[in-house]
Amino acid sequence: MSISASDVIPFSQARANLSELADQVKAGAEKIITKNGESYVALIDSDRLDYYHRLEREHIHLLLITKPARGWTM
Repeated sequence: MSISASDVIPFSQARANLSELADQVKAGAEKIITKNGESYVALIDSDRLDYYHRLEREHIHLLLITKPARGWTM
């Protein structure tokens, strides 16, 4: 999924429109919230966050399996 300019939201706007943004995120969008013109936090669906965490755990698990097989070299 790519992020478009409309998915980048200033913090003050996000605060004022949180319910609408939450509905958009629940429908599949991801939002980047900025503070002082810099990326600050991301707003994503909780199911997608859980999925990202599962991927991260699987990646760590695969590293733990494959590193000893390669003698811990990169």
